Amino acid sequence: MSDKVKRKRRWILRDEPDSLPVCEAVSGLHPVLCRLLGQRGVTDSQTTANFLEPRLRDLSDPFELPEMEKAVARIFQAIDEGEEICVYGDYDVDGITSITIMTAVLRAYGGKVRQFIPIRSSEGYGLSDVALERCLGEGPKPSLMITVDCGTVSHEPIRYLAGQGIDVLVVDHHERGPAGRPDCVALVNPKFETTPYGYLCAAGVVFKLAHALLKTRERAHFDLKDVLDLVAVATIADIVPLVGENRLLVRHGLKRLSKTRNRGLRALMEVTGLNGFTTSSDVGFRLGPRINAAGRMDRPEEALQALLSDDAAQARGLASRLDTYNRQRQKTELQILAEAEAMLVERFDVEREPVIVVGSRDWHPGVVGIVASRLMRKYHRPVFVVAIDPEKGIGKGSGRSIEGVSLVKAIHATSHHLIAGGGHHMAAGISLMEEQLESFREAFGTFVRETTSASDLEPRLHLDAVLPLADVDLDFLHQYERLQPFGSGNPVPVFMARKVWPAEPPRRLKNNHLKLWLRQGTVERDAMYFGGGEYELPEAPWDIAFTIDRNCFRGNTTCQMMIRDIRPAGEI
Repeated sequence: MSDKVKRKRRWILRDEPDSLPVCEAVSGLHPVLCRLLGQRGVTDSQTTANFLEPRLRDLSDPFELPEMEKAVARIFQAIDEGEEICVYGDYDVDGITSITIMTAVLRAYGGKVRQFIPIRSSEGYGLSDVALERCLGEGPKPSLMITVDCGTVSHEPIRYLAGQGIDVLVVDHHERGPAGRPDCVALVNPKFETTPYGYLCAAGVVFKLAHALLKTRERAHFDLKDVLDLVAVATIADIVPLVGENRLLVRHGLKRLSKTRNRGLRALMEVTGLNGFTTSSDVGFRLGPRINAAGRMDRPEEALQALLSDDAAQARGLASRLDTYNRQRQKTELQILAEAEAMLVERFDVEREPVIVVGSRDWHPGVVGIVASRLMRKYHRPVFVVAIDPEKGIGKGSGRSIEGVSLVKAIHATSHHLIAGGGHHMAAGISLMEEQLESFREAFGTFVRETTSASDLEPRLHLDAVLPLADVDLDFLHQYERLQPFGSGNPVPVFMARKVWPAEPPRRLKNNHLKLWLRQGTVERDAMYFGGGEYELPEAPWDIAFTIDRNCFRGNTTCQMMIRDIRPAGEI
């Protein structure tokens, strides 16, 4: 084994909930699963039924979202009068799927519609001046622009478009800015007013808009169920909470994904080897990254073309290119990650610094968000990674945060060091001048010191329940899968088994993975420890933290254990 010592995490076993009502409501449910449901606030027969078997007929009235009536009226006006419509969206999975859904429903009504996506590296996020110049110069001038997954804070660009005789309808889910509501014809954003739907991603909001259009004027050859798979992909990829209607949409969207009618999704599933049973992790780690890779490598229109394509051969060709872009993205990401970690070793004491802010003129702006995510997970610090344009000296950074640190609040607190910034509490973007990078880092660090405690910056591992190895079997797995889909707001449960011994020496696999054979009493189970070969294992016996998943190999299905962490047995 390696003599490298893994950074120690504090294990925190979640409190025992009052799960008795749940266990009474679901006959035969394993007590550990009752505990998991109780932790998720599922405490009576009705909420249990809704959680385990969410039904599409329980979808709420789309007109409960703010300004939906205005949006529907303006869209039908544009359709009825034959106006040119432009759907303008972001270059990530949520934006591209939102454009796809919006385009599909507009075309179903006979709308004259084209699409536009800015180039990440040269035009930036949202309604930037340079992106709008290209947009208006590429095709027929629209009289209605529908922005999806952007626009909430685009006050000046929307005023400019109004001066050009272009109405703007914003369909978004980003946080409101300090300047309030933009002067658009309608703002459909559940975060802009007090609504129970603030968890929706942009594709979810577009789905609600499509629902409102269909409730107002039926369209026989457009079925909302046919876009549930796109909504599910966007909801998972955008890491919004899988609660409420998000859970319902993803649950049913994943079911439809295996038999999707979208040729682009079908081709991507073929490229990634997916068929049949598809989970949220398949979307998060296989489909989503390939759609995202096109935008990261400045080819977002190819991802959009794939999802809009009616030609199977064209879709397969585009999916193959997206797969190539993803491999290029992975190579670039590893290079930037290595350089960023070298900077940390050379310039900073990460154990003492409350934040990580690194930047370089050599980094690709489309990949810095992924690098920020990896640094955040490794060091348990809020992170900004900045790619600096060597000609203009302007840095574009992506941030990822830890629990308890809002990047939206941090950006507001440090705005005097920035050109612009915005996004979500846990993931955001900024732009700043290169010479402001160090002062921003210091101001960001001051904000985090003043708003967090030392324990907030301590790496931790939350455990949901103690699960003996004897219970890790297919019967438990079948019940466990009823709690899916897992993701933000409904995280993959992490289990703990106490006093476990290695039944035989670990086997090292490629990429420093370990295959383990574990024994607890008279029960033996095998497990995978991805990346475990990089670290020195403690003396046995062990406490192990692990997740479980379905493993299908050569026609056999097993309950696979994946190790998250190992510590000496009984350690506090």
